[in-house]
Amino acid sequence: MKLPVSPKRDLGQHFLVDENILGVIGRLADLGTDDVVLEVGPGLGVLTDYLAERVAIVHAVELDRSLETPLRERLAARSNVELHFGDAMRLDLAALAPTKFVSNLPYNVATPLIVESLDRLPSVVHWTVMVQREVADRLVARPRTKAYGAVSVLVQLATERTGFHPVSRTVFRPQPNVDSALVAFRRTELPEEFADVKRLVEAGFAHRRKTLPNSLELSGLASRPEAVEALSEIGREPDVRAEALDPPDFVALERALR
Repeated sequence: MKLPVSPKRDLGQHFLVDENILGVIGRLADLGTDDVVLEVGPGLGVLTDYLAERVAIVHAVELDRSLETPLRERLAARSNVELHFGDAMRLDLAALAPTKFVSNLPYNVATPLIVESLDRLPSVVHWTVMVQREVADRLVARPRTKAYGAVSVLVQLATERTGFHPVSRTVFRPQPNVDSALVAFRRTELPEEFADVKRLVEAGFAHRRKTLPNSLELSGLASRPEAVEALSEIGREPDVRAEALDPPDFVALERALR
């Protein structure tokens, strides 16, 4: 299949071209006619077109201006699609008031986009994202596993998983050298102090080979004695590492450190 534009490696572009996967995305996203959908990285507009037929509005955010012509040509008949060209990490996406985030995310920005959307996009109640299998595994990883990290904790504090579906490499052009997966999750109650917990989680996992008190001290969030005392308050041992804590433990630890 000849593409109208050449994918850019530096942007992590792997265009979705196989429409057979669209039904799976639609099922996981539980699309409704009143949904306002945010799509980051529409590529050639295959998913955008599918979404536009089923929801109220699609806000498609694309960094690559060379895709503007093929996108506008494919979506010319879709009056409910708004194209936004720019960096999704810099645009004011909250002003668009999306209710769902449905995307084949560019590989190089998938993780920060997901994490930042948890609190930056309070109107989003459901995510369905296609990401590298490695990223997907991190989103759903459990404590004490290799994949468990800061992104696992933050996503699981703010949401609950509703679906997981492995995706063949053949649905993309060019075919990536890694496997992918669709992950769906819906918002639960965001902890009031989420911004503070987020800093704590990121500091805790910043030095994976060190104990949590040492990591927090190195990150400047707490002295080692303060961290040891706070861990004791929540019933955890002083030499524990971040990967041994369940997501709710980080909320309790942040409160104990206050």
